[in-house]
Amino acid sequence: MLTNDEQEAATELVLKFKPFLDSVTKRGLNVSEIVFTTSTVGWYGESEAETERVIRMMPFYLDGTVNMYLRPIEGMTILVNLDVMKVTEFTDRLTVIMPKANGTEYRISELKPPFGPTLQNAVFMQPDGPGFKIDGHVVRWANWEFHISFDARAGIVISLASMFDMDVKKYRQVLYKGHLSEMFIPYMDPSDDWYFITYLDCGDFGCGQCAVSLEPYRDCPAGAVFMDGVFAGQDGTPAKIPNVMCIFEKYAGDIMWRHTEAEIPNLEITEVRPDVSLVARIVTTVGNYDYIVDYEFKPSGSIKMGVGLTGVLEVKPVEYTHISEIKEDDIHGTIVADNTIGVNHDHFVTFRLDLDIDGSPNSFVRNELVTKRTPKSVNTPRKSYWTTRLKAEELVVVNPNRKTKHGNEVGYRLLSSPPSGPLLVQDDYPQIRAAFTNYNVWITPYNRTEVWAGGLYADRSHGDDTLAVWSQRNREIENKDIVMWYTIGFHHVPSQEDFPTMPTLSGGFELRPTNFFEQNPVLKSKPIKIASAKNCIPKND
Repeated sequence: MLTNDEQEAATELVLKFKPFLDSVTKRGLNVSEIVFTTSTVGWYGESEAETERVIRMMPFYLDGTVNMYLRPIEGMTILVNLDVMKVTEFTDRLTVIMPKANGTEYRISELKPPFGPTLQNAVFMQPDGPGFKIDGHVVRWANWEFHISFDARAGIVISLASMFDMDVKKYRQVLYKGHLSEMFIPYMDPSDDWYFITYLDCGDFGCGQCAVSLEPYRDCPAGAVFMDGVFAGQDGTPAKIPNVMCIFEKYAGDIMWRHTEAEIPNLEITEVRPDVSLVARIVTTVGNYDYIVDYEFKPSGSIKMGVGLTGVLEVKPVEYTHISEIKEDDIHGTIVADNTIGVNHDHFVTFRLDLDIDGSPNSFVRNELVTKRTPKSVNTPRKSYWTTRLKAEELVVVNPNRKTKHGNEVGYRLLSSPPSGPLLVQDDYPQIRAAFTNYNVWITPYNRTEVWAGGLYADRSHGDDTLAVWSQRNREIENKDIVMWYTIGFHHVPSQEDFPTMPTLSGGFELRPTNFFEQNPVLKSKPIKIASAKNCIPKND
């Protein structure tokens, strides 16, 4: 994993490298306006052992904007060997196309009127204070108890998550440990300046190391409690990110459950419960993208894990300003501004979920819906119906050793949005390294060394230490301590609305109890009083 110190040292090295300075002069650029990001070099079939740690330096030009990613300096190849801290390769094709700085500003203090759309001030009030308690790193809220911690590679780590069951008057295990395992972001431009941009963000840069301090009332609402994150720096000294995690209660007007009964004479019943949840949040900014990662706990027993993508597109300078000018067969993206292509790419976000549903020995099953013809012996005008058939494969994690009073195995069901899988061919080198994205769901037996889906050492890996390889060992997963891996996938075809910053694009999945309880666990939840306050902000005349 690259450290911040290494990347800063590499930047200082290049800024003093004479061939680079000569190229800057030839291009007519001001070196003080140049900034860098870094990229790992990956693996593209080289047979020799690659033991040296090498990175590519990617230059950008400010000169009138802070939105550096929209002004790349195309055509430079700069390789730095981190082991000896030396520039080992430098070439410059002197590409002169540079997108304009106009229209790239995003700071509200620098934007010009008119502003809009105008939104009314809004607040979720808790006059009695937050409903959760934090004891060190143990969080207790409603019927949930869990441990929260920070990891330089994973970001937030949730562990020992248990639900209090009122019927048996004790906490029951759900999630032993859950966290981000890897993110794979391949770009779809095969040219010399782009083919290597196939990031493994957690393994290359650290999704915790790249996390940022959260802004009160903006990143997290009123009533949020913030926690710092600490990790070891390159020399072993502690590095702290203040306010890197926040925990808050969330109410957005959703309904937890309701029913209106109007069919009984002289009686009308309406019972409604608002859906309040507890969220643990972190935001990791890996280069141009900001990832909002939420772990959301519901009183009904569900755990939702969501990822929001925002930030700035990674763009390519071109000579075109209108699609009618395009002469190439494939520009690998969309014209989002003058001389600017937003390059097509993917985001695959993989979670590792060590589930302990009411204990460690679990199994994985699929409720397969099948159509059946109604038997002639049944007196009904219906000709068909569907039923479920259990098949040991996917979608539900159960504990075969624990059953409800009606004989159903206790479990948790995976509910996901429509999956997006990889479209790269299987023998493409980036896909070999990221073969953990070949399927959205994987199940493996617990192994303490199998934590990072892309391998322990992602930089220059050959794909021989990944989740896909571990799964080929064909180990037993029935009535064992098992781990679920789930990948959220996005195929991102940029649009003009993504420029100069991108509105958040969200995806996620839910772990929902299925026969875990004897009945609805929030049936007896009393209606809460939603506090409201009159907006006292005076109107502008």
